[in-house]
Amino acid sequence: MYSRSSEPVRFERDCAAVLVPQGDEVTLPVGTVGYITQALGGSWTVFVEGNLMRIAGKDGDAIGKPPAEPLALPEGASDEDVERVVWAQLRTCFDPEIPVNIVELGLVYEAALYRTEQGGRGVRVRMTLTAPGCGMGEILVDDVRSKLEQIPTVVDTDIELVFDPPWNQTMMSDVARLETGMF
Repeated sequence: MYSRSSEPVRFERDCAAVLVPQGDEVTLPVGTVGYITQALGGSWTVFVEGNLMRIAGKDGDAIGKPPAEPLALPEGASDEDVERVVWAQLRTCFDPEIPVNIVELGLVYEAALYRTEQGGRGVRVRMTLTAPGCGMGEILVDDVRSKLEQIPTVVDTDIELVFDPPWNQTMMSDVARLETGMF
């Protein structure tokens, strides 16, 4: 939420945003004033007129932020190399209300590489939410998909939102519990 340490911003152009936690898409007009409350994983959570809004990385220029650098793999990267990048990318996905990535929160149940019929790589992810009714579910799924599709050689993604087993706080890493004060 907004605090004295939140960075003030003025939107330099009309910008797509997602209401948190409802998940509704809105457009913030040029000149809108807000405060960045979270800047993690290449996206921003901005407090505007009493509401939290998520700004996607591709729209960072609207609030004066640079775009993310493109990902690169070494020539002839192995599946193990790609799998390391997959997990690194998953760690750039954050719930807009919680300053902990989805891996540390224990929301990723599976992330596995597979080969497509054309010989390219695909990534299968099974993930959940901290609460089944969270309006940000599809937004998080889209964030995971877009981050994985940035990985060179990944040509397909299969992201499934599941609720079995149901998530609970014991699935969080020690780092996540410490960060959220649940240790």
